[in-house]
Amino acid sequence: MLPAMLFSWLEDRRRRKILEQPFPQAWIAILDRRVACYEALDDDEQAHLRQLVQVFVAEKTWEGAGGLAIDDDVRVTIAAQACLLILGLEHDMYRQVDTIIVYPSTVVAPQRQQSFFSGGAPQLHAGGMPILGQAFGRGPVILVWDAVRKGAANAKDGHNVVFHELAHKLDMLGGGADGVPPLPDGATYDRWVEVFTREYELLKKQHDAGRRTYLDDYALTNGPEFFAVATEHFFEQPERMERDHTAMYEMLRDFYRQDPAARVRRRKTSRRG
Repeated sequence: MLPAMLFSWLEDRRRRKILEQPFPQAWIAILDRRVACYEALDDDEQAHLRQLVQVFVAEKTWEGAGGLAIDDDVRVTIAAQACLLILGLEHDMYRQVDTIIVYPSTVVAPQRQQSFFSGGAPQLHAGGMPILGQAFGRGPVILVWDAVRKGAANAKDGHNVVFHELAHKLDMLGGGADGVPPLPDGATYDRWVEVFTREYELLKKQHDAGRRTYLDDYALTNGPEFFAVATEHFFEQPERMERDHTAMYEMLRDFYRQDPAARVRRRKTSRRG
């Protein structure tokens, strides 16, 4: 136990040193200019998000690819969206996020002979499929800067590549991706499977009938994609999910320990006031 305890202490000490530095004013300008969801947070939430962003930017390895130069604009815009997901969670939930590789625009994912979540750094080449982002279980998160900026600027369309890929990394914490993130107990797990299976089957039935659906059809790919797409909508279209897909909303609210629908209502009330 001693080595693990010592490592935790050193990590906390390192993070305290990071947070001893004031949050740069230039970074606040980036949040205000780039990240629409930042404005919806109250003062305490904004302050906590800024702390998470400081640590996230400092702890992760950032790599530009395809000619993209990594600067604070890129780091802070990505970090703010990533850290919104863990605003109510422990920062250690991103312990498997080591490296973030950012391309300027759509890239082609490699054809995979192994599992989607197999280890090793990816090599992107012709012959695969165009992607806006990708998450590897024992590897990096790949993001496309054009898509990151678009998702950051529009906090209501239900599409956010950073939310999507970082939700995959949360899903993978149990050792693999199955659409079920780490949950506190067996009863919660059983309830999660029940609710999300029902929602998946409802979406498939609506899709097969040619009806417009709340979640993007990409959610039907598999369980991990359903969770990632649901996460995007939970944060960006929470009132609709709470109204029409209440059980799923409640499961996500309890997992993320956030209530985005209440946040939206609070903001509407403050505007009227």
